[in-house]
Amino acid sequence: MKPIEILIAVLLFSASPFALSASLISAKEAALPAASGVLATRGISRGPSVKLTSPEADTPVLAPFNFKVNFEARGDSKIDLSSVKVTYMKSPFIDLTPRLKNAISINGIDFANADVPPGTHAIRISVKDSDGRETNSVLTILVSK
Repeated sequence: MKPIEILIAVLLFSASPFALSASLISAKEAALPAASGVLATRGISRGPSVKLTSPEADTPVLAPFNFKVNFEARGDSKIDLSSVKVTYMKSPFIDLTPRLKNAISINGIDFANADVPPGTHAIRISVKDSDGRETNSVLTILVSK
């Protein structure tokens, strides 16, 4: 094959629905029991806002999907990247932060082609700002078969 033919084949494959996905949650992890207790977070906070932008909250989605979360600091503070922690709410808790390391920025999380097994998945995101104010948000993702 000529180099241009290889390039075209690579570009076509990467734009297809068969493009590589990255595992965010394994089937083995999804089979674990749900975390016990209440998945409550605090009320009104001056900590950073955490908003799930993709997939849409409480709307079924097919995997793989783009997992996007926006962070927004309040006032003159900045997001403390070293404080970001993403936890899959299973028993025991599963730290997803290392899997998302390259997708985390001061703007949020942008993880393309997240592979997640079907089911309802609760994910807690903790983030602090430069003033030490913390926000803990539990996001629910519904993945269809």
